[in-house]
Amino acid sequence: MQKVLLAVDRLSSWLGQAFAWAIVLLTALISWEVFSRYVLGTPHAWMLDVQIMLYGVLFMMAGAYTLAKNGHVRGDVLYGFFRPRTQATLDLILYFLFFLPGVIALTYAGWTYFQESLAIREQTFNADPIPVYPFKFFIPFAGAILLLQGFAEIARCIICIRDGAWPSREQDVEEVDVEKLKAMVHADDHPELAAPPAEKGSPL
Repeated sequence: MQKVLLAVDRLSSWLGQAFAWAIVLLTALISWEVFSRYVLGTPHAWMLDVQIMLYGVLFMMAGAYTLAKNGHVRGDVLYGFFRPRTQATLDLILYFLFFLPGVIALTYAGWTYFQESLAIREQTFNADPIPVYPFKFFIPFAGAILLLQGFAEIARCIICIRDGAWPSREQDVEEVDVEKLKAMVHADDHPELAAPPAEKGSPL
């Protein structure tokens, strides 16, 4: 089971990292449009629509990646003080109450939304129209990947309730750990560097 869970994590991570490059393309397009509009005097009517679509794809494809990294914001301040079994029980209940109904509805409605757009070859409403249905395909696609990752998280909750400890997950970038950073630069060997400004003395 652990191999399956890690395989799902890797898939979500790979897709998230791949689509993260959309931010580079988005930055390049915006920069080019600013140059083209204000220097060359040739704005493009379709550029804003492309920017919105790219940002939407980037945002949607980050959902499963963030869930795989356990990076979504939690609103419960007390959650971190609970035992793993209690955390897993709460998560499992919330997955069934909120996550599964919402994501299943998103995926199902998104697929219908995409099919309707494809059937009429939907385009944007501007002087230079571009197709919309390729972008709308990412709504059910992102929902399906998020749903797959959600099933992996539900399995993790069940394993944690059974074993009393959370199973491991794929590792990626981490937030800065102050203690590790201090150890790296040997700040403890130089107390004057580690002391707050108020403790170093002030000329005033």
